[in-house]
Amino acid sequence: MRRFQSIFAVFCALLTTLDAQSFRWATQPYQPKPVAPVNLANSTRLEALLRNGKLYLSLQDAIALALENNVDIEVERYLFPLAQADVLRAQSGNSSQGFSTATSAGATGLNTTQAQSYVGFFSGGGFSANPNLAGYDPVVNSTVQWAHISTPQQNTVTTGTTSLISTNTIANFSVQDNFPSGGSVTLSYDNTLSSQNSYLNLLNPTASAYIDLSFAQPLLQGFGPAFNNRPIRVAKNNLKAADLVFKQQVIVTVQTVVQAYWLLVSYNEDVEVKRQALALSQKLYSDNQKQVEAGSLAPIEVVRAEAEIASNEQALVTSQTNVLQQETILKNALSRNGLATPALASARIVPTDKIKVPDVESAEAIEDLFAAAVKGRPELQQSRIQLENQKILLTGTRNLMLPTLSAFADARNSGLAGDPNTLPIPGTDTPYASNQNPFFLGGYGTALGQVFRRNFPNYSVGFSLSIPLRNRNAQANYATAAVNLRQNELSVQRLTNQVHVDVQNALITLQQARAQYRAAVKSRILQQQTLDAENKKFAVGASTPFLVIQAQRDLANAGGAEVVAEAVYIQAKLQLDVATGRELEVYNIQIDEARQGRVSKAPDPIPAESND
Repeated sequence: MRRFQSIFAVFCALLTTLDAQSFRWATQPYQPKPVAPVNLANSTRLEALLRNGKLYLSLQDAIALALENNVDIEVERYLFPLAQADVLRAQSGNSSQGFSTATSAGATGLNTTQAQSYVGFFSGGGFSANPNLAGYDPVVNSTVQWAHISTPQQNTVTTGTTSLISTNTIANFSVQDNFPSGGSVTLSYDNTLSSQNSYLNLLNPTASAYIDLSFAQPLLQGFGPAFNNRPIRVAKNNLKAADLVFKQQVIVTVQTVVQAYWLLVSYNEDVEVKRQALALSQKLYSDNQKQVEAGSLAPIEVVRAEAEIASNEQALVTSQTNVLQQETILKNALSRNGLATPALASARIVPTDKIKVPDVESAEAIEDLFAAAVKGRPELQQSRIQLENQKILLTGTRNLMLPTLSAFADARNSGLAGDPNTLPIPGTDTPYASNQNPFFLGGYGTALGQVFRRNFPNYSVGFSLSIPLRNRNAQANYATAAVNLRQNELSVQRLTNQVHVDVQNALITLQQARAQYRAAVKSRILQQQTLDAENKKFAVGASTPFLVIQAQRDLANAGGAEVVAEAVYIQAKLQLDVATGRELEVYNIQIDEARQGRVSKAPDPIPAESND
């Protein structure tokens, strides 16, 4: 007893030297994995670009702000913990849940939202986890029970009483684990302390115990890692797909931001065109008014000039409204909290980049563009991953067509001990059980010793076979999975074909946009020269105010058409970059920086005139 007390004292002393972190390994499986709260604070880049109530914005800064603050990108960042949780779930032996691959352009006013699909398991896809496995996480089970049981007896032959009263204390423990091979092993340790009012028992009370080790392994259906590790392989594929979905969201968001930026630039240029038209009409009004006062022009021409001023003023207001609306759209795409920040809501955006149409378009072989698109388009890579998942699931469906053949083995060691039964024969003072075997006399320690000495071993091995004679359900499931695989293969080819069409159409659109721009420039030059000639003729009395107004309108329309042609060209250029999957490369976007939400490149310097 003193030795036990010494050992217990040392154990308690060791416990006092340990802190809570030392037991973290034991409590960690029961702690939830923390998920960081939503961050609605904008990056410091936004403040750095605000000056005197204006937001000075280059295209690269607009892209950087989107990567750091755009809510759609922030939503997709949560795909990574979702996919990692799926891997963790699959490693436990359960099926993955999958996740949505939908991408969104957000509230930008531009219709670039992609169709929704799913990466992961589909209903009716023929997949199910091995029903014989409870998972790869070992499980410890225990049962501790005390019971008082009274059982009426119809005779006294086996118990010696008509009312058998038992008091049982049970303490059972077991550990079970499963393996990727499909096998499972269970180690059980059962203990029972029991006392009864039967004088026929040799021992009373008794202590019984046994240790049991059982193993089962499927040999056909459900055999091997290729079948049982399907959820893990699919979940790891889906982890790769999460990267692609995030990349696609970045592409979509950058596309919408670039479109919104260039639209704002073109709207600002259109405002300048409308202002010039208004200035020309105001000058004509002033000139007409002087000539009317001199008596060389009819008064109706002043009224005509006033009407033209009103029309140009309305056009200018409409163009300025377009600018304000486009600024709102762009600011909302570049901020986590939208327009909730007063400084951002009231700021006017000053784009520092201008649309430039190169004199010569860089020529690249259409085959090279096709190859770049097939390699770089993330949705095509997602389809390939989905196809690989279907092949993994098909191997499992094929395995389920096999008969069920399992091997099993069991080894058990038992022990029994107790005190001599002192209950007398009814009506006498003599105990019935007077000559007990000394081997069984003792307490729980005696029974436990018998177990570990293997005094009473039990062994069993065997096979279990189940053969479906027609197997129609398994054949139908495999046929369905095989057809789904072939359909997915064709879907990948169809998407590849569509990628080629997208590239071809984008290239044609770019060529048309360039031709449209050249024509618009020549038309604007012609209309400028026409107006100059008409003004000269009007100055010598060879023309009329009506013809001058008409020439001014034609110049304004030609200027507006040139602005539109510039916008069409830059949008066509962007669309070709998207179609070929090179958008991130063109705009120098690092996907790791987008994933972290921090762009290393410093903001572009604010123009010096902003300090005036």
